Amino acid sequence: MTHENLLGGPEPTLLPADGPDADARAALGAGDDARQAVRVAPSASIVWALLAERALEDTGDPVAAYAYARTGYHRGLDALRKAGWRGRGPIPAHHEPNQGFLRSVLALAEAADAIGETDEAERCGQLLLDSGTSLDEVSGLR
Repeated sequence: MTHENLLGGPEPTLLPADGPDADARAALGAGDDARQAVRVAPSASIVWALLAERALEDTGDPVAAYAYARTGYHRGLDALRKAGWRGRGPIPAHHEPNQGFLRSVLALAEAADAIGETDEAERCGQLLLDSGTSLDEVSGLR
């Protein structure tokens, strides 16, 4: 059965379950760390998000975190566009393949805030809201 979208907006975008993030998650599950997994699946947002999160939390390096998160963000945008996303509409956080992109956006917001790039941090927060999620919901995915 199909359901009509009563809100008139775009349908939720769901990244494919067999995309790059699946390859990265398989490598991580096999014991690879994020630096090894990025070599297996360099287009997977999840590994870039993990690298950014670790740079923020473990090493306190917001500049490296910003670079990692920005890479994950752009890899995620590429994947979303390929999946039919047109720059707006829901990107459900409960759908595991979407989580790498969303975590990259959150890490980018945090890194941008840490280096004083307030406008970028606010844009990232707004992107999460516009995607039907929030900073808190995405933070809970970690």
